[in-house]
Amino acid sequence: MTDVSIIYCRPCGYEKRAKEVAMALQRQLGIVADLVPGKGGVFEVSVGGKTVARRLKGHFPDAAEIVTAVRAQGAR
Repeated sequence: MTDVSIIYCRPCGYEKRAKEVAMALQRQLGIVADLVPGKGGVFEVSVGGKTVARRLKGHFPDAAEIVTAVRAQGAR
């Protein structure tokens, strides 16, 4: 299985969102994602070291968008 990680800004309060995404990945794809606390406003999802979704100014990817991006990378 490919490594999936979610790096999130703990001081910004993104931990709940990261856990929700991790649950969606587990439920829909059977993937256990690594949750990695960070700072500086980061929210980034990577598959095998390649970033597939991230928070950008004006856009915060939701769980469905992230599941689709991870699925597109062939992660199972």
